[in-house]
Amino acid sequence: MTELMLKPGSATLADWRAIYRGAVPKLDPACKPKIEASAQAVARIIAKGEPVYGINTGFGKLASVRIPASDLETLQRNIVLSHAAGVGEPMPVAVVRLMMALKLASLAQGASGVRPQTVELLEAMLANDVIPVVPSQGSVGASGDLAPLSHMTAVMIGVGDCFTPHGRFPAQVAFVSHGLEPAVLGAKEGLALLNGTQFSTAFALAGLFEAEVLYQSALVAGALSTDAARGSDAPFDPRIHLLRKHRGQIETADTLRNLMAGSAIRESHRIGDERVQDPYCLRCQPQVMGAALDVLRKAADTLETEANGVTDNPLIFAEDDTALSGGNFHAEPVAFAADMIALAVCEIGSLSERRIAMLVDPALSGMPAFLTPKPGLNSGFMIPQVTAAALVSENKQKAYPASVDSIPTSANQEDHVSMAAHGARRLIGMIENATAVIGIELLAAVQGCDFHQPLASSGPLEAVRKLVRAEVPHLDTDRHFHPDMEKAIALVRSEAVIKAAGSVALPAISGARQ
Repeated sequence: MTELMLKPGSATLADWRAIYRGAVPKLDPACKPKIEASAQAVARIIAKGEPVYGINTGFGKLASVRIPASDLETLQRNIVLSHAAGVGEPMPVAVVRLMMALKLASLAQGASGVRPQTVELLEAMLANDVIPVVPSQGSVGASGDLAPLSHMTAVMIGVGDCFTPHGRFPAQVAFVSHGLEPAVLGAKEGLALLNGTQFSTAFALAGLFEAEVLYQSALVAGALSTDAARGSDAPFDPRIHLLRKHRGQIETADTLRNLMAGSAIRESHRIGDERVQDPYCLRCQPQVMGAALDVLRKAADTLETEANGVTDNPLIFAEDDTALSGGNFHAEPVAFAADMIALAVCEIGSLSERRIAMLVDPALSGMPAFLTPKPGLNSGFMIPQVTAAALVSENKQKAYPASVDSIPTSANQEDHVSMAAHGARRLIGMIENATAVIGIELLAAVQGCDFHQPLASSGPLEAVRKLVRAEVPHLDTDRHFHPDMEKAIALVRSEAVIKAAGSVALPAISGARQ
């Protein structure tokens, strides 16, 4: 595994992406004095004997209940066990690792009151690939992602299951085999570990990173479809987009134009083409995809800020031994970012499906119906387009903003919540749907270009065609379509399509690619 030096408070999106893809975070040693100072401040606060929320009181609606010093360790253990009340399928391991790294970075900024050994245990679990099994449902995105983070913390105290390189095991078994000792949580530590936005932020970041792959693959597929339909590159002329001034639109048009540069198919109809304008799904790609790019970049800015923040409660200020109760756990920024990503993903898939529909329609594409040489006897791409339509419709339903909903919790003490958790969690499924749509478009576009042989497309697009044809042969007569689709989807998901078109720089969303 690759080791990555994690600098809490100033980590980049590229850092978080690397951790999501498997890098092991190692805390910057410069964090240690702040962590120690924060823990000592908690000890001094306890010694004063005054009631301080989260340290020697109950939680939520029970904040007015005073807890004696002899029960403080029990209090922290109880909050972990009682709050580990999630349901549903386990989180993907890669997202749990990212969530743990986000929590590690938050605690290491010295505002949470946890002891160094507690932070070191979380770091050691990541280094040994001991990853808690965390149910994916149960958080409303305030007061923090309590249930999922409690499941993470439960493993730290030896309760629950975890994934390891050797399989799934009870936490205590996994700890013994990896030389780890379960934690006995001190004052404030349980609350610090389970309070925060790291579950929502991890899922939103994972969605962002996968959305970047989706966006770039969709640009390549869109350019190939434009050539397959013998569409014009005139709508990608930079003069059009400079007048409107949106950065994403300008960059998208530049990319589409560069992807098509040198295409013999395009040159074959540059003069004398009776068609005056292409359908919107071709002509308005810069406007739609550029707007999606701008929205994704805005979400990226929000999530980078959130990932570098401290979001538990109360917060400890060691310089004057102050514990301040606030609301940094409220994940409204993450909810808005997740909603923006969902809208962009939905539109990327929607535009792709319209290009598929155009390609299979002889009245619009000028090619054989459903892209088969013998329509009628063969159905060709008829039902793959139906599948694409079904996936796009499903994404439209899922794209409804999560951030506009709120259900009060904790006996109305927590009376407005963000719903960021499921707003972020839905993104991976939406991106899987849209990835399948792009895979279908890729097959349709390559099939369409086949009808123009011996004319070839541009160098980058021919490289993509070659990639696809190495996996999926030309469709002469009907055959079992599902395996072809699975292969094309895998090419999109693996970033192979992006790499094949690598001679053209594709706009990035979340910083330098790894």
